[in-house]
Amino acid sequence: MTEPNVRIAGSAAGIPAEAWGELAAPGDPFLNADFLRILEASGVVAPETGWQPLHLLATEDNRVVGLLPLYLKSHSHGDFIYDWSWRPVWESFGRDYYPRLISGVPYTPVAGPRLLVAPRSADAGAVRRALIRAAQALVAGQGWSSWHVALAAADDVATLEAAGLLVSHDVQFHWADAGFGDFDGFLQSFSAEKRRKVRAERRRAAQSGLRIEVRHGGEIRADEWPALHALYRSTFERFGNHAAFSAECLAALAAALDERMVVFTAADGEVPVALSLCFRSADTLFGRYWGASRAVDSLHFELCFYRGIDYCLREGLVRFEPGAGGEHKIARGFVPQRVRSAHWIPDPAIRRIVAPHLARQAAGVAAYRDDAARHLPFRRAG
Repeated sequence: MTEPNVRIAGSAAGIPAEAWGELAAPGDPFLNADFLRILEASGVVAPETGWQPLHLLATEDNRVVGLLPLYLKSHSHGDFIYDWSWRPVWESFGRDYYPRLISGVPYTPVAGPRLLVAPRSADAGAVRRALIRAAQALVAGQGWSSWHVALAAADDVATLEAAGLLVSHDVQFHWADAGFGDFDGFLQSFSAEKRRKVRAERRRAAQSGLRIEVRHGGEIRADEWPALHALYRSTFERFGNHAAFSAECLAALAAALDERMVVFTAADGEVPVALSLCFRSADTLFGRYWGASRAVDSLHFELCFYRGIDYCLREGLVRFEPGAGGEHKIARGFVPQRVRSAHWIPDPAIRRIVAPHLARQAAGVAAYRDDAARHLPFRRAG
């Protein structure tokens, strides 16, 4: 078989919509013809903000059969590699760590496929190998430090590891439906003490006097987004961080994604005072952003966790991934899960330093995951 050709697409908009339709999983809220295009067109993801699109397209007979989302990054913000401590290693060898390449979804700590292959491809393995070799060649040809694949799906991790990439580990907390039926059914899986605590939190949120509702992106008017965006922005400002998305970008995403965006809000009269912004696929809800203009007892848990579980049970979604970090999720029934990223480091001397670090990290993450699981609120068998 002829090796697939690989070329660079300088923008997500430059990838034909029909190709996205074949490459992306149906209903994926992030890797689709809209999400990356809107982020890039709005300037959220652009060379000026440290994200230069260099997406790799594999073609057979001039038809797109593979895609590797790829960005040249001049910093480590928003890609969830957590590699801030790696820069001094390169500098100790007289090398620059930035820029480096990243494959993943900007500002989105969601694991999923990164080596996208169209079903019509004659040899999916050959397409994946061609995309990997092209990324490695790009690093070598430009003299860049490394290439990272953030939060890759299990199949991709195996393929990338076989191609010589190192693997890092992390833990996220996910909810899964075990046939609960409704929220009360879910709570029946808790111990009595933990069940009482959740009910008390939900009661305090209900007694706040705020109107809580859920809407999909297409149900939110464009003129509502400035107020909702102010809530989103407030969380970042509180911690001295940058809110990457603009109100216009969120409005454009809402209009394009429609039911793939899910927004939980609490309002005092007609004034929104809190927001939990989520996305969804055909079977999973993804929590992304929280913001509030004032502190309300237990409202964060209600909007970010309990309403999301309610939504999943009502809509038939089987998983809820509420975002990175947050040990407080354990007591609310979110189970620790391993997630992995992959790293191509061409310099053998630097690789020899990073590899044992990642091996120790894997053992530490596994121990942490096991320890966290011992604190889950579920009733114990027997």
